[in-house]
Amino acid sequence: MTTEYSVRAHGAISDIGREAWDACAASFANPFVTYDFLQACEESGCATARQGWAARHLTVENAQGRILGVMPLYLKSHSQGEYVFDHGWADAYERAGGQYYPKLLSAAPFTPVTGPRLLSAEPPVRQALLAAAVQFTGQMGASSLHVNFPLESEWKAMTAAGLLAREDVQYWWENAGYSTFDDFLAALSSSHRKTIRRERRDAQAGVEIQIVTGAEITEDHWDAFFAFYMDTGERKWGRPYLNRLFFSLIGERMADRIALVMARRDGRWIAGALNFIGGETLYGRQWGAIEHRPFLHFELCYYQAIDFAISRGLKRVEAGAQGQHKLARGYLPRPVYSAHWIEHPGLRAAVAEYLSRERPAVEAEMGMLEAELSPFRQA
Repeated sequence: MTTEYSVRAHGAISDIGREAWDACAASFANPFVTYDFLQACEESGCATARQGWAARHLTVENAQGRILGVMPLYLKSHSQGEYVFDHGWADAYERAGGQYYPKLLSAAPFTPVTGPRLLSAEPPVRQALLAAAVQFTGQMGASSLHVNFPLESEWKAMTAAGLLAREDVQYWWENAGYSTFDDFLAALSSSHRKTIRRERRDAQAGVEIQIVTGAEITEDHWDAFFAFYMDTGERKWGRPYLNRLFFSLIGERMADRIALVMARRDGRWIAGALNFIGGETLYGRQWGAIEHRPFLHFELCYYQAIDFAISRGLKRVEAGAQGQHKLARGYLPRPVYSAHWIEHPGLRAAVAEYLSRERPAVEAEMGMLEAELSPFRQA
C-alpha cells in the first residue's frame, strides 16, 4: 500500500513548533538544525525576509496530520551568509537577461557546517522533502534550489535525483583517541610540536583564558563577545550578520551546547571564540578580538578547541570555512558538499560543465595538501 504524504511550506519556524521540529531533528545531534538555533536566527531578526532570508520551511505530514519530516528552507534575495559562492552564476545569468534572485536555499543561516537538511529517520519522507523542494522552486518563482553543507549521504542521494554536485574543502581536527593535548602533540613532527608549544606560550603570556559553558555563561560574557565579534567582523567583512539579541537567545536556550572561550588581560576581556557542542563534534564558529596578541587567534580557536574536545571525548573539531593555516595546527583537509537544482536549461548546462571541472581540481588539491603539508609524523 502506498503511503500518502502532504507537504507544506511555512513562513516561520514558530508555525511548526519546537516539539514537532525537534522530534525530527533530535536524532542527528547537530545544534544548527535544532528549533532553538533556527528560531533564534528568526526571532532576532537576523534571518528574516527583511534581511533576504524569507522562511519557507517544509514539513511532510501523514494522513493524520502528524509531521514526519522537516527541511530548513529560505527564499533568498541575495547570496550573502552562505559560504558556498554562486555570485558568478548569478552575474552570468543576469548579464544574459535572466533573473537569478529569488532563489531557494536549504541551509543553517550564516553557518558553514555540515549537517542534515532532510530531517527524518524515514527514507521515503526524505525523498518527499527533496522532491517537494525541487517542485516548489518553480512554484515560488525561484531560479534555483541550493542545498549547502548537507551530509555526504544526503548529497549522494540528491545528485542521484538530478541535482548538480559541488565539493569544497574545510579543515577538521580528528581525535585519534588522545587522552591529553600532549598525546596529540606526540603524533606531530618535531618541528610542528615546537612551533605549537611556542605559539601557545606566547599567546598565554600575561593572559587569563577561561572556557565557560552552560549556566556559567552570563550576559556580561555576551556583551564582551559581541564587541569582539563586531570589531573583527567589520574589519573583515564590512557587515557582520548576527546582532546582539541573537547571542542572548542562544545563551538563554542553548547554553549547555555552547563552549565560549574567553581571554582576559589585566582584568579586561580582550578576545573570545564561540563553539557549539554536537553529539560527536565541536563546531568552531565566531571569533573576535579588540586587542592584538601574537597567536591568540590560534590559541582560542584551535588549541583550546582541541583541548576541550579531548576532555569531552569528542571525535573531531570543525573549525569553520577556509584557512590553509589550520593545516600546521593539526587540522586536515576534508570534503564538504553542496547540491544545486537550476530551472533554466541553459544556465543548468553551463553550471554543470563548470562543476565537472571544479570537482576534480578540489579533490586533487585536498590530496596534495594532506600529502605534502600534513604536520603529522609519517608512519
